Amino acid sequence: MRRRLPAIGAALTGLALAVGTATASAEEGPEPLQDPAFDFNTGDTVATGLTIPWGLGFLPDGSGIVAERNSGDVLRIGTDADPVVLGSLEVVGGTSQLDERGLLGLAVSPTFTTDGWVYAYVSTAEDNRVVRFTLDSFEPEPVVTGIPSALNHNGGRLAFGPDGKLYITTGDANDTANAQDLDSLGGKILRANADGTVPEDNPIAGSLVYTWGNRNVQGLSWDADGGLYFSELGQNTWDELNYAEPGANYGWPEVEGTGGGPEFVDPLVTWTTAEASPSGAEVVGDTMYVAALRGQRLWTVPVGGGEAGEPVAVLEGDLGRIRTVELGPDGWLWVTTSNGGGQDKVVRYRPIGG
Repeated sequence: MRRRLPAIGAALTGLALAVGTATASAEEGPEPLQDPAFDFNTGDTVATGLTIPWGLGFLPDGSGIVAERNSGDVLRIGTDADPVVLGSLEVVGGTSQLDERGLLGLAVSPTFTTDGWVYAYVSTAEDNRVVRFTLDSFEPEPVVTGIPSALNHNGGRLAFGPDGKLYITTGDANDTANAQDLDSLGGKILRANADGTVPEDNPIAGSLVYTWGNRNVQGLSWDADGGLYFSELGQNTWDELNYAEPGANYGWPEVEGTGGGPEFVDPLVTWTTAEASPSGAEVVGDTMYVAALRGQRLWTVPVGGGEAGEPVAVLEGDLGRIRTVELGPDGWLWVTTSNGGGQDKVVRYRPIGG
């Protein structure tokens, strides 16, 4: 049950391990996965009674905060208490099953202990935008505005990179021309300073654009060497796992999947949309975990050096649609579901040997 006041209790739920396959586009890459790093046979349910929990972050005390897309609520979650609503941000969205606007990604400032900032990607009546606020006031301060908005293809993931910069994923907002337009913030990965200004070392001078030619990026994470990988929803044929090259063009809408020509960067891995429809992603060690919505599974992909190995699926059909995956400060892997109707949950999986 979701609550607005603290209470004690966390339930356990059993989950079965499942395996699947997809296609890695490179002939050679990292070694195949050996033993799994997490115990996907048994999950610890951290929170229940949620509706489309989208963004997930962690505070210095180890507790989590999660964003509900439609309500705009930000809730504190933990292993020893029911969810507590800390406050809400005003958003538009949730008008129908096809309306994917609302409160999307969350990112906790890497200097939270001194500035208290939490960053959010929100849909307004005019645009998608990144705002920041403190948990004791919930008074949003605009950071990046003017990101194209539509009922869907809104991107929405936020993450601070190892370089301290804020990375923002955007969708083409149902206008494919946005992805190839360098004057549009849609269909891109953006890279910003914490205050929203353009970093001096961005690949395109004076622009927030870090990658372009993207359809709808919703997952991004870095490996131990600082390489950035991202998951991207395709249209009707191919979903993608990509490696980010600063300033590179990933081809949408000229190409979906591989084979777009030398001016475009090919994906490392492609899936059919039925197998994936990928959202959040997290690299842990030499494995990337990719949440699948339509595919209703969690893909595990060996990664390293800008390459990827053969994907293997776990949690196939166990949780329904999976939206977000994050490594918690406790060393467990946390995932959120995206089934709607108050049926969503946050589940964590313990590290094997930890």
